[in-house]
Amino acid sequence: MRHGKNKQASRLVRLGAAVALMVVAGCAEIIRNHGYIPVEEDLQSLTVGVDTRGSVEDLVGKPSSSGVLRGGDWYYVGSKIRHFAYKKPKEIDREVLVLRFSEDEVLQNVERFGLQDGRVITLSRRVTESTVRDVTFIRQIIRNFGRIDLGEAVGDS
Repeated sequence: MRHGKNKQASRLVRLGAAVALMVVAGCAEIIRNHGYIPVEEDLQSLTVGVDTRGSVEDLVGKPSSSGVLRGGDWYYVGSKIRHFAYKKPKEIDREVLVLRFSEDEVLQNVERFGLQDGRVITLSRRVTESTVRDVTFIRQIIRNFGRIDLGEAVGDS
């Protein structure tokens, strides 16, 4: 009878160890990477003012998103998300790479932004010439507001 109690105690110890191992493993931090940012070596091979949309696609690949204004700039977004135990997943790092193209499809600018303390921070910027302007969406709306003919908009002839 004594042998049966030792066997049962041994099973309980193994079960307790397995449960403890699962609890510890459940508390381990997991970092997941989302999105795609081209590697720095590939970005260094791009030449602002020379490379075209086609050559950029061949060198670094197409992004998952692009802009609708100014000919469709390309946006590459990469994030690191931390999962820890029962807590809500938290974004701990984000990087946005913007490749801006001119109207004739030539690479105009390479910009890199990060996310620190909830604010977008410029990490790097490459521009070919000082005449390159960054016209924001709000500025375009304000600029175009003065061009509206209310007579045309209402339908008066």
